[in-house]
Amino acid sequence: MLKLIPAILLTGLSLSGFTQVNMVVKEGGFLFMEGKDSICFFQRTPKDKDGQYSRCNYIHPLYGMDGARLTEDFPADHLHHRGVFWAWHQILIKDKPVADGWELKNFEQKITDLEFRQQKGAGILKTEVDWKSPFWKSGSEAYLKEETTITMYPRKKNYRRIDFTIQLKPLTDWFSMGGSDDEKGYSGFSVRLKLPENITFYGEKGIVEPDINAVEAGNTLKIAGSYLKNGGTGGIVIRSNPSNPSPSGHWIIRKKASMQNAAYPGRQPVAIPFDEPLVLNYSLLIYQGDLTARQIKKAVK
Repeated sequence: MLKLIPAILLTGLSLSGFTQVNMVVKEGGFLFMEGKDSICFFQRTPKDKDGQYSRCNYIHPLYGMDGARLTEDFPADHLHHRGVFWAWHQILIKDKPVADGWELKNFEQKITDLEFRQQKGAGILKTEVDWKSPFWKSGSEAYLKEETTITMYPRKKNYRRIDFTIQLKPLTDWFSMGGSDDEKGYSGFSVRLKLPENITFYGEKGIVEPDINAVEAGNTLKIAGSYLKNGGTGGIVIRSNPSNPSPSGHWIIRKKASMQNAAYPGRQPVAIPFDEPLVLNYSLLIYQGDLTARQIKKAVK
């Protein structure tokens, strides 16, 4: 069920010069806009390619400040990659694998509730999502309840901020979750961006070069390149909130044919107690031109 909560004092906000993030219901999901500018599209209903790689509960497209599409879905090199998503390879109950949410194997997500409201110009989408698998109760019951809040803010100068709060609550004991069972450890919050030839990565101490495995870059990763329609410079900043469990500053970054990943927890699975949900917080800054380290710090505080 979709709940629409009216914005309080919306007219007053508009008269005061504030702009408002709105939601438009479209086939398959919701388009979020500020005036005539598209912000992103949330995929509500399952989407697949030739009956495979079915997925929902992610963002694509994510739009740049000039309306350019920044993300990819079903890329030929990795058909399971999808826009802005959060997923884990190893999903275990009593140390036995039941699903692979990253590669979408034996993995089903069912969105059971949605709520949209407007607050001080921002648009706030709250979702409840059941995770299911044919290897748990034959797919008849969920083994985990996800509650995610996505907050989209009006544009500020040359950037826009989107916040994600992802809460994962197991519905059974002996639940654990981890990344790919290799040295790379792909896991968690990811963005499948288009990758221009001049893409450059900046961590908190300067330029960061990709490695096969995760690299340390601090809690903030800036991605820059020719992301504007006219070939000009822009990009996104991904921030892993310092409140996230360690490691919160490990990144798997790629210049070609892949996604950018705030890797948590990595290869080794972590237990999530039945009565202690895992909460992860991330932010995106979508920008044109440039953002200095000082501007980024101010934007995400």
